[in-house]
Amino acid sequence: MKDWQPDISKGSAPVYERLVSALESGVRDGRLVPGDRLPPQRDLAHRLSLSVGTVSRAYVEAERRGFISSHVGRGSFVADRARPHAPPHDTGPLDMAHNVPPLDSAERWIGEGLSRVRQRADLGTAVKYAPPEGLASIREAGASWLKRRHGVTRATAEQVIQCNGGQHGLALAFAALARPGDTILCEAATYPGIRTLADHAGYRLQGVAMDERGIDPEALARCARDTGAKVLVTIPTLQNPTTITLDAARRAEIIEVARAHDLMIVEDDAYCVFADAGAADCFADLAPERTLMVAGVSKAVAPGLRLGFLLPPDNEDIRDRLLLGIRAFGYSPPSLGGLVFSQWEQDGTADRIADDVITESEARTQLASSILGKAMAVPGAGRSLHVWMPMPMLDAERLSARALRASIALTPPDGPIVDAVAPSGVRLCLGGLRSRDALEQALRDIAAMLTTAGGSAARGLV
Repeated sequence: MKDWQPDISKGSAPVYERLVSALESGVRDGRLVPGDRLPPQRDLAHRLSLSVGTVSRAYVEAERRGFISSHVGRGSFVADRARPHAPPHDTGPLDMAHNVPPLDSAERWIGEGLSRVRQRADLGTAVKYAPPEGLASIREAGASWLKRRHGVTRATAEQVIQCNGGQHGLALAFAALARPGDTILCEAATYPGIRTLADHAGYRLQGVAMDERGIDPEALARCARDTGAKVLVTIPTLQNPTTITLDAARRAEIIEVARAHDLMIVEDDAYCVFADAGAADCFADLAPERTLMVAGVSKAVAPGLRLGFLLPPDNEDIRDRLLLGIRAFGYSPPSLGGLVFSQWEQDGTADRIADDVITESEARTQLASSILGKAMAVPGAGRSLHVWMPMPMLDAERLSARALRASIALTPPDGPIVDAVAPSGVRLCLGGLRSRDALEQALRDIAAMLTTAGGSAARGLV
C-alpha cells in the first residue's frame, strides 16, 4: 500500500476537489505510479481529519476522471491509463516560425484550473448567447488582467469588450476606424497578421520608417500628411518582428504627432506581459481620447482559449461600432473559453501559467543571446517569445532556405515587410519547440549557418 499523505491545506476549491487535484498532481510528478494501492478511505479520512464521505466522494470523482480504479475487497489503485504521457518529441521540421508561448512547464496548472470551472454557479450561462460586449464576469476578469499584468490604469469591466483573440480584436478595431480602401499606417516591418488582415479587408498599409527606438516620429508625420491616413497601428512593446520597445520619450513624440494629424492609435499590446519592470506607460493611458487597445491572453496563458479584450477610447461612437462589428462577425463572443479564464484569473491559475511562461521565455532568450551573440539584436525586454537577427534581405532569404534544408522552419523574411524602408532580417520564434534542448540545437545550427555562409550573412549584420 502506498503511504500517501496529500497536502490539501491550501486552495479555495471544495475539500474533495483539492483531494482529487492532489491525486492528479501525484500521478503527474511520479509520486504515484500505475498499480500503487491507495490508502483505504477510512484510513485517509482519519489522517486528514476529514469525513469518510468527503474522501469517498473524492475517490469516486478520481475514478470518473480515470485516475484510479476500485475493486471490491481489494481497494483502490492508480489506474494504468493515469500514466502521464511523455511529451511529444520535437520532430522536423522544427518550428521556429510561429510565435507561441512555451507552455510545457505550465501544463501542470491547467488540469487543476479546469477542475474548478465546473463548480461555478454561472457555468450554464456559457452555453447561451452572450451580450455583444461579453459576459460581465469575463469582462471583470479581463479588466483585472489588463490592470495587473498590462499596467492599464483605466481598464474597467464597464469599458472592456471581449473578443475572440487578438487577431479578431485587430479586425474589429480596423473595421470601426477605417473603410476598405483607406490607408492604415504601421511600422515598416510589422506583425504578418496585420498584412493578412489588410489584404483580406482591402485596407492600404503604409509602412513608417523605423530607427533603433521604433517608429520615427518625423516619418510618421510625413506619412500622415502625404496619405491623409487617420489610423496608426503599432506594437509598442517587443515589437514584432524587431523586439523594439518604445521608450517613454518616443511614445510622447508619437502621441504629439497623432494629435497634430488627428490619428487614432490602435495599440496591439500582445507582448506587454513580458515587459521589464518600470516600462513606459501604455498609449491607452497616455492618450485615452485616441487609443483603441487590443490585448489578449494567447502569448502568456493559452492560445487555445481564443480570448482577447478591447479597450476603446473615450468615444461612444467608436464603442458602438465595435459592438456592431461583433454582432456582424459572430453575433456574440464565445463564453466557454472566457469563463475558464475568468476562473483562472480569480484563483491564480492564470498568474501561475503566465509566470511559468515568462520564466521559461527569459531562459530561452538568454540561451539565444549566448549562442547568437552580436548576430541577434538586443530585445526591448529581458525575455521575449521571438528574437531578431538584422541582415540584408538577400542574406535573410539564403539563411531561411538553408535552415529549411536542415528541417528548421523560420518566418519567411518578407513576411513582416510592408515598405522598402523596413529593416530586414530573420525572426526566430523561441516558444514553438517543447524541449529547450531542441531549441539549443536549432540555435547552434543557425549560428553555424551564419559562419559557414562565406561571410555574406555575417558581413550584413548591423
